[in-house]
Amino acid sequence: MELNDFLNPRYPYRGSDQPENMLFNANLQEFAQQVSYIAALQTNGKMSTYESYKKIKQQWKRLKKTHKQLT
Repeated sequence: MELNDFLNPRYPYRGSDQPENMLFNANLQEFAQQVSYIAALQTNGKMSTYESYKKIKQQWKRLKKTHKQLT
């Protein structure tokens, strides 16, 4: 197992085989991973609550934008 696979695990998509669904699933998994990292940094005192909120909000906007582009 490579380090990248360990740090960023990907889970198989189990929905319909439409490309836009599979792409959104990949984006959603990336969003979840980023939120996890941000939350860990904030919990350990490496990032302020406000800064972590801003970063999660940016990630959410990016996820919403890709969802709109795919639908």
